[in-house]
Formats: sequence, C-alpha cells, structure tokens
Amino acid sequence: MAWLTGKVALITGAGEGIGRAVARRFLEEGAAGIVAVDIAKDRLTALKADLGNQVVTIRGDVRDLESNKEAVSQAVSTFGKLDIFVGNAGVRDARRRLDDTSDQELIDGFDEVFSINVKGYLLGAMAAREELARNRGCIVYTLSTSSYYIGGGSIYIASKHAALGLTRSLAHELAPDIRVNGVAPCGTPTALADAGTLARPDDPTKPRTGAPSSNLMHIQIEPEDHAAAYVLLASEQSRVMTGAVINSDGGRGVMSTIVA
Repeated sequence: MAWLTGKVALITGAGEGIGRAVARRFLEEGAAGIVAVDIAKDRLTALKADLGNQVVTIRGDVRDLESNKEAVSQAVSTFGKLDIFVGNAGVRDARRRLDDTSDQELIDGFDEVFSINVKGYLLGAMAAREELARNRGCIVYTLSTSSYYIGGGSIYIASKHAALGLTRSLAHELAPDIRVNGVAPCGTPTALADAGTLARPDDPTKPRTGAPSSNLMHIQIEPEDHAAAYVLLASEQSRVMTGAVINSDGGRGVMSTIVA
C-alpha cells in the first residue's frame, strides 16, 4: 500500500536534486498532487514534462512571503487542500573563510544565505500553517550534516544549525496540529548553487560530491537515496515523530567522531 495516498504536497527547490527526487517519490507513493516551487523556470519546465499533470509548477522566490502564499493558494485551488510542506530550497557559501572574504562579501553573503536557508523556511511555515493545521499535516525541512558537523563555510554551517533549531522550535510551537521534522542528507551531487554574493568559478578538478570515499557505505550517494526519509516523515507511519531528524548521511556522523 502506498504511504502517501491522496496527500497533497508543496515542495520548494523542487526543480532539481533532492527536491525533484522527493517529488517523484511522493507521486510513486500515491500523492494526489504536488505544487513544485523553484526559482529557475527551465528546471520547472523539465520537471513538469517528466512528472506530468499531477505537478503544478510555480516560479517563485522563497524569500518573498507572497510567493509562499501563492504556492499554498495554488495547492488549495488545484487539489483542494495541503497536507505536506517540504522546505528544501537552499544555497551554499562557496566554503568561504573569513580570511578570504571581504567585509562587504561577508555582510551580503550572510544576508543572502540566511534569507534563503532560514527565512525561506520560516516564511513557508507561516504561509502553510493554517492549511496544514486544518488537515493535521506536517512540515519536513531539508537540513544537512552541516546542521551538526563542520562541512562548508561558517555562513552555511551557521544557517543549517539555525534551520535545525527552527525545526525543533516549530515542532513545539505548532503541536499538536502540525508535525515538524527534518532530513539531514550528507554531501549529494545536485545543482545546489553558491550564493551569488559569494560564488567563485567552479573548479573542474574538484571531485564529485557524495563520492564513495566520503561515506562508510562506500557508495556514490544520489538525491534518490534520501527520498524515502521524506516519505516516512510525511506519512502517518511517523505520526508520533515531531522535532526529529533523520540523518541520511552514509555514516557521516560516525566518521565525525573518529579521532586519528
């Protein structure tokens, strides 16, 4: 039996990577409809062509409350309700160090990364909370191993630690009507971009993210490897779980405890 039969989900950052993998898996698990939000129109066009009429696409910016409200309204007008909000849109910080960042880059980079990675999650919850509460729905946030460990630059790591705190705080605040949980993937090859204020040219010699050498399972980790965790947290199978995080990290946490 499918785990999400009849459910309607809103997914931000849905055009590529983990967001796209989650959208596909939700439909495979019986979801009645997906509202896919992304800032890139071409990614949304490709997603729609791939997944079909059960997906409604919206080009929007998660930093804008009205974009979030529009997505919620679209879910209700098209599918009649909203059961699941997946906050997934995010940016990195190009692993910038303080000694390699100008004053203005630090100021602008912090504002951009936090505005997307933290404020975007909060605005999504604000826009969706009434509809989710009406249906005893749930929120699932994409966190990161950087919510716990050192992986990335200080701005990105701080934003992901903040998103973990937000997950726990909202779980307490929105109970018992809405469950709030998170998935913390390890490094995974996606189109996750660096903030424009911090970006640098890509290094063609840089190894592919999520390579076998980076995890205890010795496998190339792909976006699809994380999708099942979102299905569990979005389903009634996890009805006693809130404020929880599934570490979908290939053993990254265990590796981080090893002292040479």
